[in-house]
Amino acid sequence: MERNKNKVTLTTIGIDQPTNRIIDKLCKRYDLKKGEIVRLAFGYMDKACINPSEPPESAKSELAKINKRQDDLIRFVRHFEETQLSPMVRATHAISVRFDEIVKNLGAIIDTEMNTSKENLRSILRKMDEVFSEQKATMQDISKKMNLLYYTRV
Repeated sequence: MERNKNKVTLTTIGIDQPTNRIIDKLCKRYDLKKGEIVRLAFGYMDKACINPSEPPESAKSELAKINKRQDDLIRFVRHFEETQLSPMVRATHAISVRFDEIVKNLGAIIDTEMNTSKENLRSILRKMDEVFSEQKATMQDISKKMNLLYYTRV
């Protein structure tokens, strides 16, 4: 049974002499056998959706189609750029400029607040120093008075 599956059934086709010469020329050029070149040619026509009964179009008309398609693509890209990309770029730029301004303003505000906080801390520390100095003086005064009382009693 396995032999039947591996066997390839070959068929013959009738072609005229000029077509045979074309096939021979192509076989020599591409170093292929007749069966291979026919198989590859039909595979190519199938993949490329080429109908051999329709005459091939001229290169000029094919180039015109390609140019038209290219022009359509360029028009689409320009339209998309005008309607979508340019507004997005402008909006992004505006947001970026606003963000930069806000960052600069916040930096200045933070610097001002920090300087104000430093000054407040310095004034609080000065006040605490004054209070502690007064308490120190008071404690020294009380200590002197206590010493006087102690020595006067003794």
